[in-house]
Amino acid sequence: MLQASRVSDGRWRLSAFGGLRVLDFTQGVAGPMASMLLGDFAAEVVKIEPPAGDRGRDHPGYHAFNRNKQVRTLDLETEAGLTEAKALIALADVAVFDHAPGVLERLGLDADTLTAAHPQLIHVWMPPYGTSGVWSQLPPHHSLLTAVSGVAFRQGAYADQPIHLILPLVWYGQGVMGAAAISAALLERSRSGLGQAVTVSGLHGVAEVTGPVRTLAGPPLPRGQPLGAMPSYRLYPCSDGKWLFLGTLFANFYVRAIEAMGLTDYFEAMVMDPLLARQTLASVFATRPRDEWIEILKGAGVPCAPVGPREPWFAGTAIAQGDLRRTFDHPMLGPVSIPNTPIKLSATPGAVRGLARPADSPAWTPTAAPGPVNGGHNAPLYGIRVLDMGTVIAGAHAGDVLANLGADVIKVEPMDGDPFRSDGGAFLAYNRGKRGLGLNLKEPAALALFHDMVRHADVVLDNYRYGVRKRLGIDYAALKAINPRIISCSINAYGDIGDRVALPGFDPLLQAEGGMMAAQGGADEPVLHTIPVNDVATSAMVCFGIVSALNVRERTGEGQEVLTSLMAQSLTFQMAEVVDYAGRPANDVGSEDCLGVRALHRFYHCKDGWVAIVCETPEAAGAVGAVMGVVLDPAAALAAPRDGALAEALEQAFAGRARADVLTALLSAGVPAAPGLRGIEAFDSEWLWENRLFDLWRHPRVGDIISVRSYADFSRSPGGFERPTPDIGEHTAELLREIGLSDARIEELFAIGAVFEPGHVAGQTAKSARPGDGGVALMTQ
Repeated sequence: MLQASRVSDGRWRLSAFGGLRVLDFTQGVAGPMASMLLGDFAAEVVKIEPPAGDRGRDHPGYHAFNRNKQVRTLDLETEAGLTEAKALIALADVAVFDHAPGVLERLGLDADTLTAAHPQLIHVWMPPYGTSGVWSQLPPHHSLLTAVSGVAFRQGAYADQPIHLILPLVWYGQGVMGAAAISAALLERSRSGLGQAVTVSGLHGVAEVTGPVRTLAGPPLPRGQPLGAMPSYRLYPCSDGKWLFLGTLFANFYVRAIEAMGLTDYFEAMVMDPLLARQTLASVFATRPRDEWIEILKGAGVPCAPVGPREPWFAGTAIAQGDLRRTFDHPMLGPVSIPNTPIKLSATPGAVRGLARPADSPAWTPTAAPGPVNGGHNAPLYGIRVLDMGTVIAGAHAGDVLANLGADVIKVEPMDGDPFRSDGGAFLAYNRGKRGLGLNLKEPAALALFHDMVRHADVVLDNYRYGVRKRLGIDYAALKAINPRIISCSINAYGDIGDRVALPGFDPLLQAEGGMMAAQGGADEPVLHTIPVNDVATSAMVCFGIVSALNVRERTGEGQEVLTSLMAQSLTFQMAEVVDYAGRPANDVGSEDCLGVRALHRFYHCKDGWVAIVCETPEAAGAVGAVMGVVLDPAAALAAPRDGALAEALEQAFAGRARADVLTALLSAGVPAAPGLRGIEAFDSEWLWENRLFDLWRHPRVGDIISVRSYADFSRSPGGFERPTPDIGEHTAELLREIGLSDARIEELFAIGAVFEPGHVAGQTAKSARPGDGGVALMTQ
């Protein structure tokens, strides 16, 4: 699998997936994106398309999702096409499918059939919804997935209604997790010699992107607000009508902002009264143009960002300096600009080599087996130890995903803990499956101890600001000197090159500049995505990068550095939307409390709940009119606006009927439709439980919790969570014993405050027993 590839100056370098043969039978977003990431790191990807082409062939995103690929047209409904496909599968390492349940079985391309015939094949199934049940048979539409999974009610809103997400966030998450799961299965195959079936459905995308969680002993979490719930972390309009996002998530930044705005005398009152704080900040921001405020705030070291459209962001200086854009000539479209590879592997870098190109069937020949067959059944990342120094969401969630894939993830925290730490559902979900190590790196003995831990580790993960690792003595060069096999992965806001590298940053700042807020708000005011888009994109991408580096190490014996940033991910979860060329079709835009993009692609309220419909053919449009008793011209209705006369007529028709009756009638008439579930409904959904989205588990203090079960499923080497979320330093002594420290030495470390553990009475450690002590009060929901 691991081969060398030529770079532009004629030298050769190793590649992560060189020699890997991937057949991509998928269409649209998620499946093509998964194989795209493998192709970015030198896998040979052959995309098999039906005679009519990929259903997304006319969307600008096609050019990004299918870069670096050869495209072969085969009709799987004919004997000749199916025979050729099966012959190629016999020579491939990975085959990726996204068909609805039952289709692969009919074609003889299902996992059981193919893995039995080809034991070393990794068969990947990425259905757009779930793997069973009525809603899994719907034609692929992201808005229907967000409806039936409860995601549409996760977005902040003013009214009590679902929100149509302009970006297909869940499918983007499914795509990146698909690549990560394939990489994990390859790592497991290098040890066991066997392939297996891997499933990464749209519901796995829901799990990674939205992380639904419910603590049964407490009330449901409040819904977010479109401008931001906290005065310190919120959108504000300025005197020129332009908007900025104030990103003072942590108290030190908020104090700087108050001082810079001349509000020090009001600070205490503002802290005590959030409504007063919001009103005061809004009135002060309204006194100056936005650019003046940006200059004032940034001059004071305050995280903030202007809200703007995505097009100038993608074409601008920051993206260019970060080396995040590539342009290629298309034979019909001319120059086409697409995002560059969104993660860096220092020893085996990726590359975007070109756009998709037609090709004949590849001249593959049989290859040697990947390794001795020992038939292992351990989780894909079994035996991998991760020192997780990640905090808040981007870093912490990455560790949670690695734990779910079977890694032994150790959450390393100082005395005051992860600033996101609480008994709230989000923290518990993003840190499930880990063990806790309490470590005070301000003590010299603690740094030496951390270096000892590195000798016994495989991965170190952090999301420190650029330069902090070096100051702490834990940058990659320092870690490599201790353990040449270590993989050091670091996340920061703006990458490692360019003018912005040292700046602090948070997810919404990249939402603002990257165009996400403006796109969701449309002609109305901008909208904060209360799903932390760039954070969760980073988590999934980090998992892919780390596991890819582990694959390389399996063959070279050497580690490397893995780097990514929130800025890189500002493109990943709108990859299709930023693709640029002359005459490209316009992207959809939202609105305040957006219900959809057209009258026949939106949410409607029935007597007892919400329904989502998506019509793309005159036949479906005519069926909606017939079922709902609304007179319409089927062809013209497809282009009718979301808030026009047709939408009003349909609103009245839906409002008088029960949801279950409407859904039965629409589905029977061939109209793609689904219920728009509220969050509480989603947790009770029989279909979601049938598809194993959720898991009921118990935290020893908090009690019973419902959260996601898995981010991918593996037929032969299943992963899963083995532990609840740890308290601060909960497993400190246990972990120190595992690396060979004596009890006497462990007690010395406790006594000097280098380490701590709940309830361990030594030195200053007794007060650290409760999670959340010393946590920062300024937090988002």
